[in-house]
Amino acid sequence: MSAAQVFEKLEKNFNPEAAKGLDLVFQFDIEDDTNHHLIINDGTCQLVEGDHADPSVTLIMNSETLEGIVSGETDGMQAFMAGQLRAEGDMMLATKLGELFTLN
Repeated sequence: MSAAQVFEKLEKNFNPEAAKGLDLVFQFDIEDDTNHHLIINDGTCQLVEGDHADPSVTLIMNSETLEGIVSGETDGMQAFMAGQLRAEGDMMLATKLGELFTLN
């Protein structure tokens, strides 16, 4: 599965209720595929290919780790602790992904 396909799956599993009142940008730097970012704005989610100029948090990983996290096979915190996932910016926002998206 390509990074684009994984992000499409993520976008379909968006929970607008959890995003009420939020204004965030999640940048995903995929080391072996295309970068994407998700713009969360008051209950909406927009998936954009490429880099955002000023993301709230940047998550750096390879496509295998991304697919594992989105499919639910890989725990994001475990991936972070194992060094498979790095975060730059407001690292606490990374924990919100589980609330904003149904990961399975």
